[in-house]
Amino acid sequence: MRGSPWQGRSFPLSGVAMQGARLTASNIACQRGDRLLFQNVDFALEGGAALQLTGANGTGKSSLIRILAGLLPAFAGTVNRQCAAALLDERPALDPHLPLGRALAFWQKLDGPEDNQAMRLGLGDLLDVPVRYLSTGQKKRAALARLIGQRAPLWLLDEPLNGLDSRGVALVEALAAEHCRGGGICVIASHQPFTLAGIARLDLRDFAA
Repeated sequence: MRGSPWQGRSFPLSGVAMQGARLTASNIACQRGDRLLFQNVDFALEGGAALQLTGANGTGKSSLIRILAGLLPAFAGTVNRQCAAALLDERPALDPHLPLGRALAFWQKLDGPEDNQAMRLGLGDLLDVPVRYLSTGQKKRAALARLIGQRAPLWLLDEPLNGLDSRGVALVEALAAEHCRGGGICVIASHQPFTLAGIARLDLRDFAA
């Protein structure tokens, strides 16, 4: 039997300019259509902190992630982000027609030449495979490679464990832990348990309108 493509080694992120990373959400409310999903959400995170957004589907976890990323306007309240952010969601932002290696290389030209840890993520044998032929878990690993390559202090992770086996889940948790130890911030929207020392949790059901 072949071993898992997920390699349990450390992912050095010391090149990231983490100093002064901070994210503050003040009195955030979100409305989609005629429905007010949540209101009065407040939190402040500094370097080294992690927050998991929990709640059933439809409570607004993904919407809050997009508000924090600046991709969706809040119905009320303000977001103050004093660092660059990188978003991981169900869309890997990789050209589906390109081989994976070329798709990742496109972003390296924009994000910088830093190591995206593709080999350690088990992508070495997939670099010649068109992105559209990758499985859900393989696309998630590719998206993680791009996330690492961005070297952003703030990670916004929307359901990062979907489509992963148990070793993949453990590695994502290890990546998040190392990112926080290096002074980064993680905000994780997930309905699944996420193991990370010191993580705070915010249940959006408590802020339902």
